[in-house]
Amino acid sequence: MTRLSPRAFCLLAGLASGAIWLGGTAPAAADLRLCNTTGSRVGVAIGYKDGEGWTTEGWWNVPARSCETILRGPLVARYYYLYAVDYDQGGEWSGRAFMCSRDKEFTIRGIEQCLARGYDRLGFFEVDTQDQRQWTVQL
Repeated sequence: MTRLSPRAFCLLAGLASGAIWLGGTAPAAADLRLCNTTGSRVGVAIGYKDGEGWTTEGWWNVPARSCETILRGPLVARYYYLYAVDYDQGGEWSGRAFMCSRDKEFTIRGIEQCLARGYDRLGFFEVDTQDQRQWTVQL
C-alpha cells in the first residue's frame, strides 16, 4: 500500500471532487409540463405557434395527481394554449382562443376553418410562460 503525503492527498482529493462535480452536472430540463392535481384522469390538448405557423396537438392522458411532459425541449414561444377535459367527473378547462382538434390523437397545422376542414373547434386557454425555457401548468 502506498502512503500519500498530506499535501498529495489534498491535491488528489481536490481533483477527484472536481471530477465528480463536473461529471455530475447535467443540462437542466427545459420542457412544458402539466400537473394534474385533481382526483380524475384528464385529457390535454395544446396549441402553439412556431416558425411555420399554428399547430394543435392532443391528446395526453394525465392520471390523477401526476405530471406529464407535454412538450420536450426548450420552449420557443412565450404563449401556449391548452384545453383539458376531466374524463371522470366531466367538465373542462377552456378559454377563448379557438383552435382545431379532434376526438382521437392528432397533430393539426393551422387554426383557421376547423369545421370546414373536418375538425372540431375548441376554446383553449392561454398560458404565459414569461419567456422561460421551461414551465409547469397545474390543473
